[in-house]
Amino acid sequence: MERTRTRAGAAVFLMLILGHLGNALEVPLDLAQPPTITQQSPKDYIIDPRENIVIHCEAKGKPHPSFSWTRNGTHFDIDQDPKATMRPRSGTLVVDISGEKAETYEGVYQCTARNKHGAAVSNNIVIRQSRSPLWSKERNEPIRVQEGEALVLHCRPPAGLPPPIIFWMDINFQRLPQSSRVFQALNGDLYFSNVLKEDSRNDYICYARFPHTQTIQQKQPITLLVLNLDAVNETVAALFNETDFFSDGSVEERKPTFLIPSGSSSSKMVLRGQVLELECITEGLPTPEVSWSKLSGEFPDKRTSIVTFQKILRIVNVSDADAGEYRCTAHNRLASIHHTIRVTVKAAPYWITTPRNLVLAPREKGQLICRASGTPKPTINWAMNGIPIENSPEDSNRKVEGDTIIFEEVQTGSSAVYQCNASNEYGYLLSNAFVNVLSETPRVLTPANQVYQVIRNNHALLDCSSFGSPIPKITWFKDSQSSTLEGDPYMLHENGTLEIYVAQALNSGKYICVARNTLGIAENHVYLEVKEPTRILKQPKYKVAQRNMNVVFECKVKHDPTLIPIMIWLKDNGELPDDERFLVDSDSLTITDVTENDAGTYTCIMNTTLDHDSASAELTVVEQPDPPTDLELTDMKPRSVQLTWIPGDEHKSPIHKFVIQYTDSLHDHGHWHNLTHVPGSKTTAHLELSPYVHYSFRVLALNAVGLSDPSNPSHMYKTNPAAPDENPSGVKGFGTEHDNLMILWKPLSGLQANGPGLQYKVMWRQKDVDKNWTSVTVANVSKFMVSGTPTFTPYEVKVQAINNNGIGPDPAVVTGHSGEDFPVQAPNSVQVLVLNSTLAEVHWEPVPPKTVRGHLKGYKVFYWRERSLHKHNPHRVEQQFLSFSGNKSHGMLPGLQPYSLYLFNVRVYNGKGEGPASSNLQFETPEGVPGPPSFLRITNSNLNNLTLEWGPPNDRNGHLTGYILKYQQVNNSNELGPIEELALPANKTSVTLPNLKYSTRYKFYFNAKTGQGAGPVITEEAVTIMDEGNTRTQTSPPIAGSPPRHPFHKVHPAAPAFGNVSSSVGEDGMLISWEYWGTEKHVYVEYIIKNDNTLGEEDWQKEYVNGSQAYVLKGLKEGLSYRVRVVAKGHNDQAVLHQSEELLVTVPAMPSRQADIATQGWFIGLMCAIALLILVLLIICFIKRNKGGKYPVKEKEDAHTDPEFQPMKEDDCTFGEYSDTEDHKPLKGSRTPSNGTVHRDSSDESLVDYGGGDGQFNEDGSFIGQYSGKSSIRETAEAHSPVNTTTMNSFV
Repeated sequence: MERTRTRAGAAVFLMLILGHLGNALEVPLDLAQPPTITQQSPKDYIIDPRENIVIHCEAKGKPHPSFSWTRNGTHFDIDQDPKATMRPRSGTLVVDISGEKAETYEGVYQCTARNKHGAAVSNNIVIRQSRSPLWSKERNEPIRVQEGEALVLHCRPPAGLPPPIIFWMDINFQRLPQSSRVFQALNGDLYFSNVLKEDSRNDYICYARFPHTQTIQQKQPITLLVLNLDAVNETVAALFNETDFFSDGSVEERKPTFLIPSGSSSSKMVLRGQVLELECITEGLPTPEVSWSKLSGEFPDKRTSIVTFQKILRIVNVSDADAGEYRCTAHNRLASIHHTIRVTVKAAPYWITTPRNLVLAPREKGQLICRASGTPKPTINWAMNGIPIENSPEDSNRKVEGDTIIFEEVQTGSSAVYQCNASNEYGYLLSNAFVNVLSETPRVLTPANQVYQVIRNNHALLDCSSFGSPIPKITWFKDSQSSTLEGDPYMLHENGTLEIYVAQALNSGKYICVARNTLGIAENHVYLEVKEPTRILKQPKYKVAQRNMNVVFECKVKHDPTLIPIMIWLKDNGELPDDERFLVDSDSLTITDVTENDAGTYTCIMNTTLDHDSASAELTVVEQPDPPTDLELTDMKPRSVQLTWIPGDEHKSPIHKFVIQYTDSLHDHGHWHNLTHVPGSKTTAHLELSPYVHYSFRVLALNAVGLSDPSNPSHMYKTNPAAPDENPSGVKGFGTEHDNLMILWKPLSGLQANGPGLQYKVMWRQKDVDKNWTSVTVANVSKFMVSGTPTFTPYEVKVQAINNNGIGPDPAVVTGHSGEDFPVQAPNSVQVLVLNSTLAEVHWEPVPPKTVRGHLKGYKVFYWRERSLHKHNPHRVEQQFLSFSGNKSHGMLPGLQPYSLYLFNVRVYNGKGEGPASSNLQFETPEGVPGPPSFLRITNSNLNNLTLEWGPPNDRNGHLTGYILKYQQVNNSNELGPIEELALPANKTSVTLPNLKYSTRYKFYFNAKTGQGAGPVITEEAVTIMDEGNTRTQTSPPIAGSPPRHPFHKVHPAAPAFGNVSSSVGEDGMLISWEYWGTEKHVYVEYIIKNDNTLGEEDWQKEYVNGSQAYVLKGLKEGLSYRVRVVAKGHNDQAVLHQSEELLVTVPAMPSRQADIATQGWFIGLMCAIALLILVLLIICFIKRNKGGKYPVKEKEDAHTDPEFQPMKEDDCTFGEYSDTEDHKPLKGSRTPSNGTVHRDSSDESLVDYGGGDGQFNEDGSFIGQYSGKSSIRETAEAHSPVNTTTMNSFV
């Protein structure tokens, strides 16, 4: 990826410096000043005779100058020439040459601009008429030349002004082809280093184009006849009666020879600044090759080019360093020759120091300097007001010293224009410079309040162009500072410009420029704004994309927020294609459906008014390669062939390899198989072939994108049949029954058969018994059965391939066995060693190998638990077995049940099956630790005690010796108290714990023990609660703490936590209500469709009820019955702690839809009228209330079935009768129980609860009256309507 950043850098800074510092002294035009030439025609002025002659001469001055002309050194009286006029207030001369010959006005013209302060003159302007003369009539005879000879076709165009441009074309205006053999020289001639027979033609035409008049002249066509030696022999024989003048018909080769320039050396002079063209034209056979070198140095890189097939060396803008010796070398296979050209560089005069205008105050000093250089050194001549200075009036305050005029104490009225002329034999330079004597107060010419903007870290130039006489001194100040700006980072230039080398943000602000001389003072204000540079933060990256993919180039830019950015995208430095697939966003370019034509370099450019930043990235579009072409078979042999091909286009992704595939039309027609592959750098492959195959080949190319399409198939190549080269593989011998031997093999493919008539010779013999092989030949099968063999006997088998052309190689011998039979003997010396209560080790003696009658697979130990040694456990028989490898004579029986009686036996087994079992033996496992108790629950509680009941373990694993009960308190922050431990006898199933704290949570740990130790622990929690003489015990989820060593087993408490679960049908859905005495906050209503056997426990729908004791189930389907239950879950896990009894609810079917009254127009209008009336009454009530009116409020409750239609009293503007007792209003979102009563809890308190008065409020909300007791409040609450009363209150 390439990136460029251009800001106001070196190039821009140089331009600014030239603009600020390089200008000549400008005198305001409202002040007196001598003339200054501002425009003039070029020194050498070639005119078109078809147009008027216009010679420009413009000047300025105060007063405005008058103009006059000289022609050929004498005054040109314009008034006396009716064809010549001067434009108003201008010196431009216009000559109307209609009806006149332009030659009449050829000559040297000079313009003079004059006012009372001096005279300025123009250059000598040479006027010449452009000429494009016709070609002289000539008759060109055909040119005959022998093949191989050199030839020059001369053009010789007519002399024109300016010289014409020469080119050669045919009669159809097509340029003649040129090469290193045939080319055009600088003089326009056409050179042939050697001619060929095909050079013969009759339309070699030279054209001359005269650029000034845009005319083209044509030379008469030239006919060229090239003769070969046979034609020359025939011509000579006819003339001299010789049969063979030249004995050899071949063209003779020649060494190179220089045609231009001639000889071994030459010289050339060129003027400085012009174009140097060195020409080296040779002839020879074969065509010589030309090269260039500089003997005295190197060619200038950027100014040198070698053109016209290496024949011309061109150096533009020649400098003195280009002088020296240049060598041209021409060579062919016969010889090499050299020519040296000595180049000298002369120079017309050029400026070193141009004289500049002087503005001096009276009695000031000054000087004019005029320095020029050239080769030879130019002569300097001075003139004043167009008159040679030696002929001008004497002035004691003026002294001429060569290229300098010195002025001392100039006087008012000594203003003049001085001319400096520097000339040598190659040209001249003329410059005007005035001396203006003035007394003028300072003035600042730079516009006031000008704003300069510059990018941070770049140069800043603040202009303070001024004028005054004497010349004012410039000083700069910043903002309100009193000190002048001098030194780093500031630099004050001679013309008053203030330069800041590296501008920073702190340099922003107001700058004051002060111009001061002896006559006065002037100042100007300018402003500098330092902007942040434009930066591309995320540059586009190189992309490789496949065809039809999308590509995104990102270009994220940061710029100064006060500058307006413009993002431009280029492709290959040109505009993006006009294609809707190119999507330009604010910081990206997206190309959709990429094609090959989209490949290239993409550049994002962010432009602002001050700078820009750019970054480029390349897009390479790749595709899978095109298929190879032109498959060709060569070097065809019986078992090999050479395949060559031409690769297809790789589409900018190199080909990694070529895959060669084949198809066999004889055995597997239409199916292609991979044969081999070669690297992508190769286009040929040597292919090893098989006999008796009809091959066709194709090639696929693979690159990074993928495989190409297959090439077209090659021609078919048929190989001759031969004997098999290989035998079947995978030969095996085994028995399926105890008296047979099955021989199996993998058959050969058609490619492996090597010929027709493929068969298999199957051979076998009993190992170490038979010497001779028994054989049988079969075809089209892959197995053979040998019957009548002894049981499990080793056999040697082999299979050999045969076809009509012979037999295959000797096959390999494979050993197999005939069929197996069941073992005939059981293992002996079977013993058992009990290691612990769950592990025993069994030993046995291996059986003799002959009794196995097959491959020994191993031994199996069958064992089962006959019964438990404890009288309480039931009798169970569960037989199981473990297998052990054949080299084992013992094995472990893990996972046994402690305190149990086990029986077992041992059997040997082979591939056929198991042998007879050994005699059954028995062993007993010792005691172990018991399992967990079967349950633990709290059955009774009082104020300070709890009763726990439990069941013994299902798996006692020995004699129970007792139980261990541990318990501890759990406070509200889940911190655990000290553990109390209690040992209980084995015959106990309950215990009462006295002296417990009421309203306290306890956690219990309970396990059983035997003589071997304690078993796993089960846990339970309970809370004692005292409320009005009733203490409830509630279970809750476990509290995280330090667990006991044994694993915990959760047991649910038996005490119910839910009661009075009921349902009712409402408009919104099915209302489920309940009572709950538990402490857990995670309560859910769960429901499921009744009698749907496809639903499991996990399909119950759950609704979180958020602590309330009623919930409306919505979305139930009409006509269906549902099972509903309420559950409480722990806060640390998802285990169900409490669950209500299931409630069966049925959703009634709704009648068919009737017209909805809410959608009727009359109903909507009526409701709108009522709402408007209510709003008006509310406004009236509000106004009356603000005026101090009193409104009685009754304290009685009246149950209304619909609170939205409560009657409104007209006398007090109240809605029915309502209670102002806030304690009775249901909280927002709460629901009343289904029985219509309101149950109080500990938080249902108000000020009324504490007194015995009536309890009422003033209109301002203050409490008055006496307190009433609780009983009246409860009575009011019980009489309250079960309907939600917050609806109307909220509306009011």
